[in-house]
Amino acid sequence: MKFNLEVTELGQFLQDELSVSSAEITLIVQKHRELNAPIPMLLWQYGLVSRSGLDRIFDWLETR
Repeated sequence: MKFNLEVTELGQFLQDELSVSSAEITLIVQKHRELNAPIPMLLWQYGLVSRSGLDRIFDWLETR
């Protein structure tokens, strides 16, 4: 259950701050479950966030 809450909070951040769509977030969560890869890295690998966006995600994760 904690994972779902974390994904929801991260998803809200991604939508509000980095303009990632809910469809893109859904895709990345599916890939995360398939590949067991970190969500921030998947977002970057799929071109959904820039390097600076990736840095912002890591900063957000570190401060929460």
